[in-house]
Order: sequence, then C-alpha cells, then structure tokens
Amino acid sequence: MSSPKSSGLGPKLIVNVTFQGGEWDYDKEVSLAGHSFRLVRIGTTGDAQAAEDNVWRWSLSADAIAVSGVREARAAGYFTGQIEDFRKVKGTTARVPVRDDSVLADVFQEWAIRRVQAEMPGYFTNARVVVVGSTTRERTVAVLREFTENIVFEVPRDDLDLPGSFKTNPVTAAASGVTETAWRWTPGFVKSAVNAPAGWVTDKLAHHAAKDADVIIGSFSELMRFGLPDLKGKAVITSAVSEDRLETLADLGADLVVDVTPQPFDFVVVPAVFEAMVAATMPAGSELTTDALAQFIQDAELEPRLLWPNGPRRKSRFSFVIHPLSTEYFKNVQPLGAVMNIPGMGAIVEKAVAYTPPFIYSHVTGIVSATGDEAEGWLITVGGTPKEMLSHPPEFTYSRLLEAAEISRRLGAQIMGLGAFTKVVGDAGVTVAKQATLPVTTGNSYSASGALWAAHYALKRLGIAEIDDAGIMHGKAMVVGASGAIGSACARLLALASDEVWLVSPETAKLLALKAEIEAENPRAQIFVATNPSAAISDMDMIVTATSAAGHKVLDIMAVKPGCVITDVARPLDLSPEDVAKRPDVLVIESGEVELPGEPRLRDIGLPDGVVYACLAETIVLALEGRYENFTVGRHIEWAKVKEIYQLGLKHGMQLATISGVNGPYTEADFDRVRAAALEARAGADSARSES
Repeated sequence: MSSPKSSGLGPKLIVNVTFQGGEWDYDKEVSLAGHSFRLVRIGTTGDAQAAEDNVWRWSLSADAIAVSGVREARAAGYFTGQIEDFRKVKGTTARVPVRDDSVLADVFQEWAIRRVQAEMPGYFTNARVVVVGSTTRERTVAVLREFTENIVFEVPRDDLDLPGSFKTNPVTAAASGVTETAWRWTPGFVKSAVNAPAGWVTDKLAHHAAKDADVIIGSFSELMRFGLPDLKGKAVITSAVSEDRLETLADLGADLVVDVTPQPFDFVVVPAVFEAMVAATMPAGSELTTDALAQFIQDAELEPRLLWPNGPRRKSRFSFVIHPLSTEYFKNVQPLGAVMNIPGMGAIVEKAVAYTPPFIYSHVTGIVSATGDEAEGWLITVGGTPKEMLSHPPEFTYSRLLEAAEISRRLGAQIMGLGAFTKVVGDAGVTVAKQATLPVTTGNSYSASGALWAAHYALKRLGIAEIDDAGIMHGKAMVVGASGAIGSACARLLALASDEVWLVSPETAKLLALKAEIEAENPRAQIFVATNPSAAISDMDMIVTATSAAGHKVLDIMAVKPGCVITDVARPLDLSPEDVAKRPDVLVIESGEVELPGEPRLRDIGLPDGVVYACLAETIVLALEGRYENFTVGRHIEWAKVKEIYQLGLKHGMQLATISGVNGPYTEADFDRVRAAALEARAGADSARSES
C-alpha cells in the first residue's frame, strides 16, 4: 500500500496499525467534525515486528498513527511492551503523534453503560454480569459496580484487586489475539487445551454463570474464543461491531448489542483512530487533552450504538415471597408429610419450619408481555404460617424477609414482591422496603383492582344484578374490612361503580375518615358505615371481604341475599369451604387471580397453570414495565396507583383468569347452577312474603 505524504491542504492522514488481522483493512477519505481525513488500516495478525515496521514507515507521511489491539496482543503474549515503545521507534515521536485508546476506550465504555441505564432505567440494576477475557477496562467494571455486585470474571484481574491467588493463564488468553475467523475454525480439542490448567477454575465458573447471565462483556474475539451460550434475554457489550458480527450475535439470540465505539462511517473504526484524528487536528507539539477529545466528540456527534438484532425487547427479573397459609401445606411436602401424620407433631413442625431460612421454591420463566418484553423470577419461601408470624414480634418476620431480599439480590432480581401475610405483618412492608437491597412492593394495588375486576365479571356472568352499558351496578355493595389497605381501595372503586356502598370495620374512626374522603371525591354512590355487617348484609348484591382476621368468622353467610357475589380477598380466606357449601345460591370467588401473558412456567401454587394472585402479578407488571421502585408499601394504598397498575397490566397482556372458588375454577355449568339456585331461592322468598 502506498504512503503518499499528507499535504497541509489535503485531508489529514490517519493510519491505524493494529495487532489484529487484515480482513478489515481499508483506505478511505472521510469528513468528520469539520475536518477531512484519509483513514488507512493495516492489520498485522499479532506480528509485533510488522507493527513496529509499519509505525516507522507510515510515520514518514502520516499526520497521526493509531496503534490498536495492544491489550489483546499483550494478553496473548505477542507483545510485552507498552504503547510508549511505538512512540520511540526510530524517533517516530519527534515527527508524528502515536495514539492508542488509553483515553477514549474508558470514555466510550463508561458512556455506553450510562446511556443504556439512562434510556432504560434499571437495566443494569442487580444484573448478572460475566466479564470475558482481560481487555475490559477497569473503569468500566467500576461503573457496572455502581449498579450491580453480581459480576463474574472469566480471567482474574490484577488491576481490579480481586481476591484469591489465581493468575491469568497466557495460553488461555492466546486465542484472543487471533482473528475471529481463524478462531471459528479452530478444532475443539485445541480450544479445550487453551482453557487448561491455571485458568480452569475461573473459566468453568464463568461458563456456568454465562448461561444465566443478563450481560456479557468483552471484545468480540474474546467472546468468540469464550464460546457464547444462547443469548436470548441477554445483552452483549462489545466494541467495533460490524454487520457480520451483529449477524453472529443475532443468530445466538442476543436481545441487545451495545457497541461502545461510535461508528460514523460505512466501515468499522476503533477508539484509537478517533484519538489519532483529534491529535492530527491539533497544533504541532501540543498535548492531546480530554477537553479536546470532548469537543471533538460533540462536534462529530459521536455516540455509542444500541443495537436490537432481534427487535426491541427487554428482559427483567423479579422475586416474590410466599409462605404456607396453614399446616395443610406441610402434609404435601415430604418428609414433613410423614412427620405430620404422627399424633401431636403438627404444632411442633409448624413452629420448627417457621425458623428455617428462606429458600427458592420455583424459578418462573416464559412470561412474555404483549409489548414483547420478558420477565423471569423466583418464588422464595419463608417458613412461617400466619399463626406463627402473628405469634412473634414483627422483627421475626422482617429478618426472614431481608434474608429473602439478599437471596433475591444474588439471583439478580430487580424488584421483590411480598405475598399473603408477609405484607400484613408489622408496618406492611415499610421497614423491609427501607432496609432491603432492592425495591419492594406488597401487590396490594393490583389486589384491590383485581378484586373488583373479578367481582364485576362474576356479576355480569350471573346476570341477576342490574348492570348498565357503562358497567355501573344499580344495586348495593359492602366492603368488610374497609379500613384496611385493600378494603379501602375496593371501597373507592365500588363508590364509582354502584348505587350504595357500606363500609364495615370495627375501627369506626377510620371508617368515618374514609367516608369523608370518598364523598369529597364526588362519587355517585351513597356511603354508609357500620362496625358489623349484620345490619345490612341481607340487602347486598356484592360483598368484598378484605380483613386480616386470620380465619376468624367475619360474616354470617346464611344471612346473605340469594345471588350475591362475595369476593374473598383475605389471606387466609375469610370464608371456609364448609361455609361456602351451605349456600349453593351464592357465588363466592377468591379474587386476585390473573392470567400471565406468554407461556409461564412455575411450580404449583394452588392455581391453574399460568394463573397467579394479583399481588404476584403486580410484581411482574412492574418488572415488565421497568419500574423498579417501592410501588405499594404500607397500609395506605394510593388511589392513583390502583388505577395505574390496572392500566399497566392491560398494556402487558394480563387477563382476568378463570374465576375460582374454594373448590377450584368455576365452569359455565357452575355459573348456571348458582343462577338457577339463586332465582329459585328468591322466588321462594317472594312467595313466602306474599302468603304472609
């Protein structure tokens, strides 16, 4: 290749001498940031002497020289020196600036990470990261550590002051210096040999971690040498991404490819070239400053590239805490089931299990939003039944929830939900949210909207109560437990969608305050308060029970109007199967059941496949939306959040599940049976009144 002397009037000549191969060599004239350049690339395929000779030859004509691939070559053992050695080649430094990527590589890598985190808040939060090879800058790792501690290194890093005595195996790193094309054709037994013996432990750990990783980072040749797993649901942070490289990552299923190096041309350049371009535009003998680089970046409008090879989509991670609702749960779990059969052992098992550390019950996968975004998560069990939780001070449960939060953090979860009694104990999640290492939500906002969602559908399906085209029920509704978090939100919803609402709770002062708040919101309904449901229960078309009575009887089902729909959102349930069986003319539903989008896979939680309680659905919706925040905590539910989570659920494809009662999902025949029984009971009551 010729090397004509650059003239002061013509384009600045920038030559990139690289230790990598020559398959990308070019000789192009371009314009950038108001300057004209001639860019020449020369690959030396790891030949240090050839690199030195080219630096000398081109120093006679170039305005600046970029030397790249130095870190890779050093890691591979091809080169043992520093960039300063090239500046001393036969007096080169006296004639022309010689630049590497020592400044801009750090800037570009950090900038790319911060751009992703800014455009998709929380993307790197608690992410499981695998750093491949040794060329990732220490500043980049430091920035990632601002967002996550879940970082695994394939190669131990002396520059990161990592613990342990493992050192880099030069043989392991050798492959990173060969061209990616050559590596793809390297026999498998050679690749296996590359990984032995000194780097074996960290290499195996990294490969294991990569399967579940959310982010994999490294130069492209390092990634190819490493042998990438299926990249579906993962982001790859790399540099100098060509169309061929992007196609390779797309074939592996990558969600997001972050090219940290801006690519303003139709050919690929590296950071060292940009440093050389800036140096060439500065007065002779002047130092390259960070201010000059920053100004050039702005003038050239350079920025990292966020590439979506398989279409825009985001994968988020959540955890959700569950616990046994009664000792019946233990009978289905061996070896506890065998112990439970021994007379007198039930209470002992219940107490012992309450002290067990939290553990992972199920990995949840296959959740795909209507937007294309995905979520995976983990159900984490704490051992206490409601009885045990209530028999201890709140701190007993707090400590186990904080243990669950730490497990969640290590798993990579970005938000944690609290289920059943874990969101009732103490201050209803406030303390846990303050002390946990990740955001927390109780799910009560979605539970409130889900309760009415299911009840409204059931009323329409029965066809007994009058519901107009606007969805308004022209009848009476009651909320038992209206002073609680879910109950108060249900009351607000019912005040907008029915003629008359009764608020029931032993906490009279809270009810009066709630009544005043609802009336100030100008609802259409008349609001009444009572400390006991018995006075008005026989007139109700709909009843919502949302108490924390832990199984104590809260209403007399025998006094309920035929055809009434009772939505039991309490956990444990307020109405027992025995109570429900007494009234075949009343529809009792367990509200809060939501069908997840996609093809969700999780262990049995007592609901049909793909169906979860609304509190769990809230956690999943927030994950899909990228809203990693303390959304619903405490005993007060914000009305705006109840409406917001309902709308977000619809956006992501959440559906009202098949309505279930205490004996499982209701079928069409069940609705028909309850309707027929209710109409018959009402007719009998009317006949009795007329005769009297």
